[in-house]
Amino acid sequence: MVKSPFAGSSSAVAWSDAPTVWGEMLAPFGPLCVLAGPRGLERIVLPRVATQPPEVTRADGDPRVVLVKDQLREYFAGTRRTFELPLDPNGTAFDLSVWRYVFAIPFGEVRTYADLATACSVPNAFRAVGAANGRNPLPIVVPCHRVVGAGGRLTGYGGGLELKARLLRLEGHTLDDELISKGTRVAQRVRS
Repeated sequence: MVKSPFAGSSSAVAWSDAPTVWGEMLAPFGPLCVLAGPRGLERIVLPRVATQPPEVTRADGDPRVVLVKDQLREYFAGTRRTFELPLDPNGTAFDLSVWRYVFAIPFGEVRTYADLATACSVPNAFRAVGAANGRNPLPIVVPCHRVVGAGGRLTGYGGGLELKARLLRLEGHTLDDELISKGTRVAQRVRS
C-alpha cells in the first residue's frame, strides 16, 4: 500500500536509482507517454499535449514503466480505483500541496476549485489552486479531472473537456454531450 502520494512511497516494484526513462501506451483515447524517474512517476503526457517524446531513453520494458502502464490499463478497464505508485512530480511547494489534495479525491467524486482552496487553507485563492491544478504533471493518477468549476461545471483540462468528460463517465458520472463544449453541465454521480 502506498503511504504517500509523493516520492519515497512504497510500491510493489522496487523503484531504483536508475535514470529517468519513458514509455508509451495506447489508452482508449490515444497514446500516453509516461516518465518514470529514480524516485517515482514524474510525468504523464496526454495525447493532446504530447508533441515529441522526452529527451530521455525510451524503455517500455523497464519494470517501473510496466507497473505504471499496467495500473493505467486497469483504471481504463474499470478494475482499478486507486493508484499504488511512488510519485515524484516537479512543482512548487504550493503546487505539491494542491496536488496532494487532488490525489486524495476519491474515485467517482468531484471537488470544486473553491473546495480545494479551502482544503489548502487559502479559501480565496481558488484561481491559484486552478492554476496549480493546470500544471499537474500526473493527470489521471493525480486526478485533476475530478476538479470542476462552481456548481459542478466542467472547466479546463489539459487533455480537453471531452477527455475530462470521458474520465468522469468512467467513474460513474452522467454528462450531457451537447453541453460539455460549453462547460455548463453539472457532473452528476450515478448511484448504484
